[in-house]
Amino acid sequence: MKIKPVLDIYLVTDRELSGGRDVEEIVAAAVKGGATIVQVREKHSSTREFIRLAERVKKILQPAHIPLIINDRVDVALAVDADGVHVGQQDMPYEMARALLGADKIIGLSVESVAEARAAQALNVDYLGVSPIYFTPTKMDLKRQVGLEGLREISSFSRHPLVGIGGLNAANAESVIKSGADGVAVVSAICSAENPEKATRELALIVAKAKAER
Repeated sequence: MKIKPVLDIYLVTDRELSGGRDVEEIVAAAVKGGATIVQVREKHSSTREFIRLAERVKKILQPAHIPLIINDRVDVALAVDADGVHVGQQDMPYEMARALLGADKIIGLSVESVAEARAAQALNVDYLGVSPIYFTPTKMDLKRQVGLEGLREISSFSRHPLVGIGGLNAANAESVIKSGADGVAVVSAICSAENPEKATRELALIVAKAKAER
């Protein structure tokens, strides 16, 4: 049976932004603080290293019933029986990912424009990652900024839940939620925080308040 993901606080891991701390340490702290979904993203690890890390993170998330999402790598998601995968426009096509993973797994798709969000209407993805709301050093390959205006336009027609991605933190999370996002995806706002648990808790309160007010 498929888990319906709660997208409020969507942690995306980043080893390089974790201040020398283990990814598992960051994830465990974020779970205590209220993270609702975790994506493991490894751009430079070997496949074996990625699998081992994903297995360790899964052990942290399972008792809390928090979905484990693997970035890009459908093979890694299959290997560790993750709850799902997040793919971009240049990654494995949604239809192939769904055929490999099956109907019960979560599949998220990045969209980087209003046009891509419209094209995604025909796909049975579980959520869209609208990116980037703001430019961020973790995604230097993106040429244009969707911004809050683009997010509002996408939320006006999209049939999918939306997660804002790109440069998000405690200072701008409220505006992202009030512009139509169902959750905020954060990297450095948690991974680089001196106290990841406290940072996650603050974000969770901001998101809950913004949802109640919109």
